[in-house]
Formats: sequence, C-alpha cells, structure tokens
Amino acid sequence: MFKDKNILIGVTGGIAIYKTLDLISKLKKENANVEVIMTKGATEFITPLSFQTMSQSRVHFDMFGLVDEMQVEHISLAKKADVILVAPATANTIGKIANGIADNLLTTVIMATTKKVVFAPAMNTQMYKNIILQNNISKLKELGYEFISPGEGRLACGDEGAGKMAEPVQIIEYLKRFFTPKDLIGKKIIVTAGPTQEALDPVRYITNRSSGKMGYAIAEEAYNRGAEVTLISGPSNLSIPDGIKLESVRTTQEMLQKIDEYFSNADVLIKAAAPADFKPSHISNRKIKKEDGEEKIIVEFEKTPDIAAYFGAKKRDGQIIVGFAAETEELIENALKKIEKKNLDFIVANDITIPGAGFEIDTNIASIIYKNGKIETFPIMQKTDLAHIIIDKVKEIIK
Repeated sequence: MFKDKNILIGVTGGIAIYKTLDLISKLKKENANVEVIMTKGATEFITPLSFQTMSQSRVHFDMFGLVDEMQVEHISLAKKADVILVAPATANTIGKIANGIADNLLTTVIMATTKKVVFAPAMNTQMYKNIILQNNISKLKELGYEFISPGEGRLACGDEGAGKMAEPVQIIEYLKRFFTPKDLIGKKIIVTAGPTQEALDPVRYITNRSSGKMGYAIAEEAYNRGAEVTLISGPSNLSIPDGIKLESVRTTQEMLQKIDEYFSNADVLIKAAAPADFKPSHISNRKIKKEDGEEKIIVEFEKTPDIAAYFGAKKRDGQIIVGFAAETEELIENALKKIEKKNLDFIVANDITIPGAGFEIDTNIASIIYKNGKIETFPIMQKTDLAHIIIDKVKEIIK
C-alpha cells in the first residue's frame, strides 16, 4: 500500500509526540518513505536523532540552517511529499496555518504545498473545545485541509475528555484510505459479517466460530474505494473506520430483516457472514437445569431462513450478490450448487480443514467460482488482501 509513497510528517511540541515515533515505525514496516519536519517545540520533547533513526532519513528542523543540496528546502519538501501529516498538531500550529503565518520550516512548507495536508490534533480538552481553535479547524476544513479526530480519555495533564491524538493504527487506516483509488464512488454496498446466535434458553445459545474478520476487511476495502457501505454484523469485537454504517444484529432472522431494509437501493450485497443454518425449535424461558438422574437432553432444531437464496430470488437486473462457502469436503461441487440455487454472481469458497483457511485467523485460502463455471484459486494470503481481490472482481462485474 505505501511502497514508493512519500509521507512528510510534521511534528509539533506536544506530549503525544511519543505516538509519532510508533507511527513512523509502523509506516516504515509497510515500506513508506517517511521524512520528518520538527518544530522547535517538538525538539524540546524528543531529539531529532530519535526521529532520524526511526525514519531512516535526515530530519528537517532549522529554517535557516545550511543544507547539503543546492535546493530551496521548504519548496523541495513541499513538492516531494504525496501527503503532509501533522501529528501531533498543537493548537498553536493549527492557528498559525489557519491565519497564514509561516514563521518556521513546517508552516512554510505547508504554505508552499499543493498536496493534501492532514492534522491529527492533540491537546488539553479545554484547549480543544476552545471556540477559537474550533473556528480555526472549521476554517481549514472549508479550505480543504483534513483532520483525524482526537480520541477521548485520560490526558497527560490528568483531565478526562477529548484531545488524545488518534492512535497510530487509526492514522494508518486514514492514510490507506487516502492512497486507495476511489473507483466505487456512488455505489452502495451491503456487507454482512460475523456469526449469528440462536437462543436455547436465557443463558445459552447456538453459534459458530466466525470472527467477522473477512466481512469487516471487505467492508473497509469497499469504503476505502469510495463506496457507501452498510455493514450488517452479528456479534463481534472488531472495530470499523468512521464512515461505515454499522447495523448490529443477533439472530439469522434479524440479519435477513436488516438486509431487507437496504437491499432495494443497493448495488451489491456481499454475504460474508456465517449465519446459523439451524435454531432450537423451542426456546426455554428459564435456564435449563441439570437434573439428577438425567445424563442428556434432547434438543430439536429447525432450519433458519436461507438469506442468500432469499435475496437471490429478489435480485433485480444489475444487482450483484456475492456468496461465501466454508466447506469441509467437495469444495468446488458444493460451491457450484450454491451459485445456481441462490442466484449468485460468484462465490468465495474455502476448505476450513486446511490450516490458514479457517475461522478466527487473519489469513484465508480461497477459490473464487463464477456462475459461468470459471474458477480462480488463490494461495494463502491475508484476509485484507483477499478483500482487495473480491472488491476488484465486483468492480469488473459492475463495469
């Protein structure tokens, strides 16, 4: 994602500066080219040597110092960057840029650039809420500058509230969205994810081992590429980026009903969830107790709605439905039957008995099978990489 991308990071004087070192470390591991500009205040917290070591490039901080190359430093830095990220961004630096003040190397570079500038604010809660700062942020947003909102919690000063700089993983998610081509703008995509739960009594339920990782990765990939995404998820502990609409459900019937609310206006439905195929025929209104002398209980099950088949029957011309098949035997044969029975455009099939292809892990080994019988088989890969391939296939059908 970040190979050959030039990310210029402006570091200002705030205690959240320690997070920026971690951010740079993560970006370098993803092959980004990182250069750093530090303000004088930033150098009071951490030395330029630390950032030079982490970024593996010379740190810029002296507006009037001599340079090795015969270039105008602030102009060459402004031109070289693909994006400029200010993290942490103090109220002071935000205020300077909002009012056209260029009195140090960082503010001068930002004044000279034509590239996207992004701020990750970090400061005391009351400073962040201050009407002057908020006016400066609003002014910059109107001018096309972007902000990664700070989090809430206990701050270094001991106060509780908004003002914590976004975590490095959140900033990296933003940068990934920034660098992803927006080839799905205007498309509405529904993605389902995770397991469903079917109650046995007020305490117990039937479910499966789906974590939701595949569906969440698909939803994020589609969102990064400009689609309007609705993620309909069974119980999961995963988080999603701001901008993806999350609808939480518990049972298979609830998942069907929630999809139905969005389906008529959707361009694509991607059924990555693993809804329960069966549910107890009777739900006890009391906890089922162990009784003396009883070695077992008998529970009758009945089928739950077949969500993919239901929407396959409702599909209009131009709509795309992608299914998933997690199998333990006869992978291709079972997948082909599902494509025909459920009116799918293609199905993503995996044999969950193969190490690296099952639930609750970050990798998958999949075959994509099309309704015309074509089969593409892929090696083990990260689910995020498979999500990219799946969305590419959806885009091809849209075209």
